[in-house]
Amino acid sequence: MSAPEERRPLTSRTSLLSLHAYARARLDAEPEGRLPEGCYPPPEHALPPDDAGPSDRAAPLRHREAVDAVHEALDPLLVPPGPASGGDPGTTAEVVRHRLARLPVSGRSVASAVADLPLADEPAARALGRHLVRTAPDLASAHVGIALLARLGEPADVPYLRVLGLVQGLTRVVVRALEPLDARAAALLHLTCHSERPGLRVLADAFASGDPRAAAAALIDDPLGIDTVSPSQARLLADAADLAGLLRGGRTDPRLLVRAGRLLVRMTGQRDYRTEVLRYRDAVEVFETVVRRTCGLPPTVERAAVLLSLALDLDSGPSHLLPWREGQREQLLDALGALLTSPEWAALPGRADASAPPEVRHRAAWLRGAAERLFASRPVSPGRLRIEVVAHDPVEREPVETRFLIDGRPLVPEAFGRGPGHSPEYLLDSGDLAATGEPREVQLAEAWCTEGCCGALGVIVVREGDEVVWRDWSHPARLPDGSPAPSLPVYRFDAAAYDAELARGVGEEGWSWPARDTGRLLAAGLRARPELLARWDARPLHAGVDTRDPYTTVLWFLYRPGIFEGEDDERGPWLHFVWRLPDDGAEPRERAAAALRRLAEEDPRGYAECRGGGR
Repeated sequence: MSAPEERRPLTSRTSLLSLHAYARARLDAEPEGRLPEGCYPPPEHALPPDDAGPSDRAAPLRHREAVDAVHEALDPLLVPPGPASGGDPGTTAEVVRHRLARLPVSGRSVASAVADLPLADEPAARALGRHLVRTAPDLASAHVGIALLARLGEPADVPYLRVLGLVQGLTRVVVRALEPLDARAAALLHLTCHSERPGLRVLADAFASGDPRAAAAALIDDPLGIDTVSPSQARLLADAADLAGLLRGGRTDPRLLVRAGRLLVRMTGQRDYRTEVLRYRDAVEVFETVVRRTCGLPPTVERAAVLLSLALDLDSGPSHLLPWREGQREQLLDALGALLTSPEWAALPGRADASAPPEVRHRAAWLRGAAERLFASRPVSPGRLRIEVVAHDPVEREPVETRFLIDGRPLVPEAFGRGPGHSPEYLLDSGDLAATGEPREVQLAEAWCTEGCCGALGVIVVREGDEVVWRDWSHPARLPDGSPAPSLPVYRFDAAAYDAELARGVGEEGWSWPARDTGRLLAAGLRARPELLARWDARPLHAGVDTRDPYTTVLWFLYRPGIFEGEDDERGPWLHFVWRLPDDGAEPRERAAAALRRLAEEDPRGYAECRGGGR
């Protein structure tokens, strides 16, 4: 139920129905008080005026130009002695609406502009924001009010924001404003307005009902397929369900514990624009509850996989950076280590039969190998630099990543946070991290959406006497949450210790699987014998596994006339080829050796697939 004052019809001074009153009326008309299926389209009067002819209509401004224009229009209103300073917020709201009506700007530009406007009189700006949220009849001025409350809002503003966010075009900015005030309200609003998938609709209704048993049952029944959700969706589901609240109390359904653990694992994933587990406010509590209570249950493969995944992230992943009490993270790791290495749990995966599907064999091998490397093979006294190759639960389909801990802190999530460290093939097998007297630029990680979109983390590696130096860092100026990225110092490592740690990382085994081992051996063979492909006017591009089928080895190569003679012209004709090698059950060394022999004897263009090229 909403607060009584939320139901009063609010209108602007122009007598147009406010967007809040419009959304409130639509919501009150929903049958049985249910949430709507998606957002409400804004009323016609809320849209920008369309009465100008095509020749008179101003072209939309580019984002930076639009932000500057909004600054110019609003700045005098929010700095004393402007109308908002101790004056009537209604008067200022009318000025805001009329000024924005003349600007060809989007709501996104309005919100961005207000986000960094100087606010010399915060109480007056808050009063203006509240007035606009409750009375604005158009999208542009509503964006101003929402953006002001995103900076200055208080819990009393939540009911109004929650209703206004049901208007199409306002949801995203309202969710952003609600998150610091009421994470559950923000998540429910997001699910409501993006409930195209039937399962998502079922979950949204269960979470909004206010019945903890219905919410828990919905999570357990998994109508959405939680094993397929993205990291950001996993956090939204946990917030909307009040997962921490569901887990409180003396007795919890074991199935809910597994589901909660799987949501946490999803949040630690790196296939998103930010690390969601660090945005989840209840992460520490849910970690503690899941680990402690699952440790008291009988062993199953699914429970072991969830607990091992959480342990890997607590050790060297983003979850290492959560606001733990002193010693809390280490105690959880100790408890997980004692459990997963106990005879009953360690024997759990067994050895899958050779006739079993590759994914079954892979998961069994991962459960054994990852637990052994984490709890039994880890250095007792790691040096200043620690390098870990981390392969995730195969059902998660997360990339294998190289992690770096400097002085015990995970480097990539702390300094970058937009994607995982590069693969061991890229960083370790290639030899790029080997330090010489010649400075070398090394990219340690790339944004999930590619470097060209959100950047990368790079460093210069050089050997100086008996030290290896990492210096001259390159990375985005801000972290995904908008806060300034930490200023990375020059790191100096003892050269002998550095070489030993790098050799340990390169030589670490057990994290890979047959198709990937075959790809690594094939890549190593081509590095040692580049003439195998060069004789066919080709050069390797990538040897590894198919991203859609991790149990098939692939070799990508480029064909360009003149490579063998060293006279290829980059502006000349070229073709891309891919050679797929399905797992035939042979040992990786045998498969890689057979592939290299065939490359030496037969032109690969005759049996590889052409995947495009230049004109």
